[in-house]
Order: sequence, then structure tokens, then C-alpha cells
Amino acid sequence: MTLSNSENLTDLLQKLYERTTEAMFFFAANGEILSMNEAAKEIVEPEIYEKMLEGEANSICLTCRGFTSEDEQMTCVSCFMSKPQETLTSFQLFLETKDLGLQPFSATYQVIDEAQGTSVLMLRNLTRQTQTAEVLNQKMRMQQVIQAQENERKRISRELHDSVAQEMLSSLVDLRVLKYMDVNDKALEKLRQTEGSLMRLLDEIRHLSVELRPAVLDDFGLEAAFRTHIKGLEKNYGLIVHLSSDLKQKRYEGEIETVIYRIGQEAMLNAMKYAEVEEVFLTLKDEQGILQLEIEDEGVGFDVNDFAPQGTGLGLFGMKERVELVGGNITIVSRADEGTKIQVEIPAGKGRAASENHNS
Repeated sequence: MTLSNSENLTDLLQKLYERTTEAMFFFAANGEILSMNEAAKEIVEPEIYEKMLEGEANSICLTCRGFTSEDEQMTCVSCFMSKPQETLTSFQLFLETKDLGLQPFSATYQVIDEAQGTSVLMLRNLTRQTQTAEVLNQKMRMQQVIQAQENERKRISRELHDSVAQEMLSSLVDLRVLKYMDVNDKALEKLRQTEGSLMRLLDEIRHLSVELRPAVLDDFGLEAAFRTHIKGLEKNYGLIVHLSSDLKQKRYEGEIETVIYRIGQEAMLNAMKYAEVEEVFLTLKDEQGILQLEIEDEGVGFDVNDFAPQGTGLGLFGMKERVELVGGNITIVSRADEGTKIQVEIPAGKGRAASENHNS
């Protein structure tokens, strides 16, 4: 379409003024509102709107709560009305609105007639964008916290394994040497008792090291990590876990592997604590790029909507939160006396072979 004359342009601008979703306020030099479109009227409290109609100077200040500067989220210092020459072309403004309370807006303020001092303020509601940014920032912060936790677990785990456990092993060797030296029976018995205590403590340290962050998870992947964890459960607690997996040595992104492992670990712990079972069924599979984890028991079950286990585990909410952070979903089904089933699905691409992971 070609504009043939200024009347066409005037007509288009009038339609824009009437139909745009952006609020538009026109001001005289003293701050009196000359005109405001329907979008602007929709956000202004009725009593303030009346004062605007009456021509009260700077009546916009009755609804404005300030703009965002480099120093404050909401400030009236260097206000766009009093110092238009210092105003940024685009800035964030907060208004107390009619129905939604305090809301953020993207604002543009321009003097359109310097001789008359006429200016225009145009506003676009930023609530949805702000909420989206807050959700994104919250997810990013949560990911950073979880990553920091896992890194610290890894550090402590390696410290226990490489330092504390090695020192204890060295002490055990020294004790065993003493047993073959010329000592009386009483001293020999004490050495044997001390050796037994150190052996049990060494096993505990190794177990704790694996619980904190199994090195096998980082080195060999999910299936190997679960097999190692299951052996520990069977040895230390007598829980029988039936593992079915087609992953073998397939690897995934570190964050995905961590989420799957932690949820499986938590689910088996919960089954041991609350389900009153001796057997748990755990399945790992990859179907068309969807990594799946399923943990099922035939225990006492529980009310999914009213379950708050004590302790420092993830809990149901923590499981859900972790899965969502990697773009997956989790389903928890449980009823009294009918057992519990937890299913996790995470898009994970095609995965990669262990050799590819090692080379990368």
C-alpha cells in the first residue's frame, strides 16, 4: 500500500492510537494530560482518571511508582517528566494499575513538539516477560545450586577415598605387622579388636564415599553406578534390587545422569525406609532417545498428596524439581497396600558410547 497524501497517514495514526494495546498518554508542558487512548484508560484507577480529566498537573504521578535506574528498581530521581533530556529512549516504569496492582511496563517517552512542550508516554506491559524471566532465573539458580552440591560431594568423596581411607589402610598394615612381633596375649587381643574396629570404619568411609558421589558414575555411567549401589544395599541392608537395564555402557550428559541416579537412589532409600519391603524392581531403558527410569515396590504404599518423609533426602518435590530442570517428567503412583511405582522420562538424544565419552 502506498500513502498518497497526509490524510491517509493521519487516518492510520488515528487507528493505531485507538487500537494499539500499548497505553499512550499525551502531555502538555506542565504535565497536564491532553489525551490518552483506550489502552491507557484500562490501566488507570477510576478516581485517578477523573483527576486526569480535570487537568491536574502531573496527575500521572498519582499512579506512577518510579522507573528503574542503575541504582534502584523504582525511583523518581531524574524523572522523565521533570528532566526529559536525561531520560533514556526506553526504560522500565512501574504503575499502580486498576485491576492488577503494581505492574512493570516498558516505557518510551518523547517530546514531540518542543515549541509547545507536548510529549508522549507509551507503555507496554512487561508482566508476562518478567514472570518468564523470573522462572528462567530461578531454574538457572537451582541448576547452579545442584551443580555446586554435586561438585562438593565429588570433592569430599575423593578426599575420603584418596586421603582418609588410604591413611586408615596404612594404619591397618602397621597393626598387622605388630601382630607378628613379640607381644603378650593381652596386647595381641587388643590389637585384633582395634584391627576389627578400623576395618569396620574403613568400610563405612568407603560406603560414605560412594554414597556422596560414586566415581563409577562419572567413569562408567548409570548402569555401572546402579549395580555398584545395589551391591552396597544388598550387603549393608539386605535389600534385594532386581535391576533390568539395556543401557550397558551408554553415556549421557552429566546433568541427566546425575538426576537419574539421585532419583533412583532416593526411591530405593524410601522403599527401604517406608515401604516395608525386601525387594525392589528397577528398570533402566532408552527408547527412541527417551531415557527412562522405573522403580517399583509392592509395599504398604502411601498418599502421594500427603507424604513428608523426615531426613535430608530429595523428597517427592525435590525429585519433581530435578526432573523438570532437565526437561523431563516424573509420575508417582501409590496407594495404600498396593505399592509404589515411580516413572521418570528424560529426553536424552541418542546417548553415546563409553569410548566417545572418554575421548571427549
